[in-house]
Amino acid sequence: MDEREREINVGMAELKIAAAPMVLTSLGLGSCVGVTIYDQINKVGGMAHIMLPDINIIRNKLNRAKCVNTAIPDLLQNILEAGGDKRYLKAKLTGGAHMFGFASNNSVFNIGQRNIEKSKEVLRELGVRLVAEDTGGDYGRSLFFDLVTGKLRIRTVAHGEKEI
Repeated sequence: MDEREREINVGMAELKIAAAPMVLTSLGLGSCVGVTIYDQINKVGGMAHIMLPDINIIRNKLNRAKCVNTAIPDLLQNILEAGGDKRYLKAKLTGGAHMFGFASNNSVFNIGQRNIEKSKEVLRELGVRLVAEDTGGDYGRSLFFDLVTGKLRIRTVAHGEKEI
């Protein structure tokens, strides 16, 4: 199976789980956050591409993957149901850029920072250890999460590529 055949795309306001040898990808995160959770022993994990911090502040609550406080618990539950063991889970957090420079002093417009803070809070409440992050800034990111190694490759236009 070549790399393209192993890829599963996670779109905006979606979450997906898979096992090795798959690669979960998400393209074009701006103020959205990408949350990955991985069980390194059982080689199962998931990714969520999350738009907003709190489902309680939006009108349409049908898509739980859209908001941090529902997407992360759902992602965790799906991984556990797929054979993940909570003892081995580790999370990585990416994105949360400040894409609206005109409103730099107004936290209402800084959805990215609010997404980052809420993600950390929810992970802490769920007892999932955050082991790495690449967050903030004013640029978008694309993610490639390899479920064989647990490594998360982050590609940007202006800041190159890195791995966490």
